[in-house]
Amino acid sequence: MAPERMVRCRRVNKGKGEGEVLLSKDAICFYLCDPETGVVIEEGHALHGKSVAGKILVVKSGKGSSVVMMDGLYQLKMRNNLPAAIIVDEVEPVLVSSCVVAGVPVVDRLEENPYTVLKDGDRVIVDADAETVLIETR
Repeated sequence: MAPERMVRCRRVNKGKGEGEVLLSKDAICFYLCDPETGVVIEEGHALHGKSVAGKILVVKSGKGSSVVMMDGLYQLKMRNNLPAAIIVDEVEPVLVSSCVVAGVPVVDRLEENPYTVLKDGDRVIVDADAETVLIETR
């Protein structure tokens, strides 16, 4: 991948992930994803019917209790259907602690609004350790 643009960010959880952007302004609860496919099954969610597996997930925040969030991520991990990384707008402790345990890279505070600079299908590399998001636009 030849990145066309780099955006600085803040590391929330270490690691690096690469994939296609899947963008939503809705908060997400990973318990409401089908662990076999990674498909969001929550009725009314902007990502309903779309799979988070291997994607760079851009979401407003997490939602739900620590038990359901962690169990949802654990079930996705056991079936290799975790998101490659998460870019979160409003970081919160349940999402962060669950991602630390599951090993999902997480960043926030992009120097540009992620909902402006990213769109569905963009290929990106999230390098939480370097605090960068490299974007290859379509």
